[in-house]
Amino acid sequence: MNAIQVESLSKRYDAVLAVDNIDFTVRPGATFGLLGGNGAGKTTTIAMLLALIVPTSGRITVLGHDMATDRYAALARMNFSSPYVALPHRLSVMQNLRVYGHLYNVRKVDARIATLARELDLGAILHRPAGELSAGQKTRVALAKALINKPEVLLLDEPTASLDPDTGDMVRTWLEQYRADSGCTILLASHNMAEVERLCTDVAMLKQGRIVDRGSPADLLARYGRHDLEAVFLDIARDRRQSVPV
Repeated sequence: MNAIQVESLSKRYDAVLAVDNIDFTVRPGATFGLLGGNGAGKTTTIAMLLALIVPTSGRITVLGHDMATDRYAALARMNFSSPYVALPHRLSVMQNLRVYGHLYNVRKVDARIATLARELDLGAILHRPAGELSAGQKTRVALAKALINKPEVLLLDEPTASLDPDTGDMVRTWLEQYRADSGCTILLASHNMAEVERLCTDVAMLKQGRIVDRGSPADLLARYGRHDLEAVFLDIARDRRQSVPV
């Protein structure tokens, strides 16, 4: 059974077709990259995976559950992180994490928060209001929130945005270790192509709501004759594709 299965998925907003009949699957324990420029349909796709937006057509199955009819059974085993989604500003980091821990019925929630604080270097900011944090601190807190329930499926939208290179590397190393230890399936949307090459086993390239190419990073590099995934991204964005569209 695939951890995530997307079939003929589309989303239309009046005259705008934001996601256009896409299909992809993610194997259990894999890290799958969903790539594309601004407006390509990545965020809309993630929102449909989370059942925040109802698809115009198509089907999504996560952990064997149809997200149209049985979403709550899957959502309890999932989580999501984006530095662009703000936590309540007046609550401290600790209070925010406790709220999410209780929402997910996390046992020994304070012990779980202590573990995440240690691993993501949050100790010095646990009692600061979320609204007073720097962009990089907010990114690390958002990731801690996403990991509070030890999810089996983790959806990440720009997980290292605003982090300095050292902290970004620490977070990527931590994600690799978490996936290896837990068997978690990760779907990653990122503009950091070096990050995608490092973390992802497979990627799908989105453009104007459609998947225009897919494969492992190594396959795409070979197909386009490039040395890094950023060059492949630019070839696709600028219609210099050498591969056969899928």
